[in-house]
Amino acid sequence: MPRNDLALVNAAFLDQVSPLLDSREVNEMKRWRRHFTVTCYEHSLFVSYVAFRIARRMGWDCRAAARAGLLHDLYLYDPADRTAHPGSQCLDHPVAALRNARELCPDLDSKEANAILTHMWPLAVHMPRSREAIAVNLADKLCAILEVACIYRTRRVQRWLPQPC
Repeated sequence: MPRNDLALVNAAFLDQVSPLLDSREVNEMKRWRRHFTVTCYEHSLFVSYVAFRIARRMGWDCRAAARAGLLHDLYLYDPADRTAHPGSQCLDHPVAALRNARELCPDLDSKEANAILTHMWPLAVHMPRSREAIAVNLADKLCAILEVACIYRTRRVQRWLPQPC
């Protein structure tokens, strides 16, 4: 993709998520680690961007995919602290993230809510029920693989990602 096109896509992405990026709750995710050296904020921004790109390419609701991707891990507790959640982190954090996302975004629609709740599928009980939820689910898996394989920090990936102000 030519640089000008990428700049337009990145600007369109940031236009969809910038109000959330300015929120205290989303910035709170910078405190928590997700995959080794990647913070929950970095992971969520990465998932949001990839889900946005998937949805845009497929002609789906890219705003819903971007917002849900950014909020999918808005659980705001230390996942290593077993007293911070009632059971399995894998199953508990989507519920906590959805609760926090609804408090942050009273306008959260059903596609966004389903994407947040089901992003751990097939490990979680709930299934994705929208195309946007599938985009977030796929983006989350892809981004996690790149982060765990230490590919996320490479210069090539970093140049591709938009840089929020």
